[in-house]
Amino acid sequence: MSCFTQILVHHDLLYPVREWLETIEIHNRKLAHFLCKAIPAQCPFERDITLFGRKLVHIPPMCKLNPLYEQVVTLRFKALCYLADECGEDIGVYC
Repeated sequence: MSCFTQILVHHDLLYPVREWLETIEIHNRKLAHFLCKAIPAQCPFERDITLFGRKLVHIPPMCKLNPLYEQVVTLRFKALCYLADECGEDIGVYC
């Protein structure tokens, strides 16, 4: 594979951000709590719009349209694991 071809393969503009998010390690309790509070456990956009008890519209979860969705969810998981495994905290409030 030529050098030019390798550049085209990694033409993803968000690649550096994805790599950075994937390499973050959690070693701070306050940071872990902040991440667990800031990153929702479920997509906050999924809704059923009802009127007089009848469902009119279902808005599907749009989180997966976020190009960094997998990395953000993984970061939340790392924070939860740190709190549970390293700090011995009950993480039930974040689930």
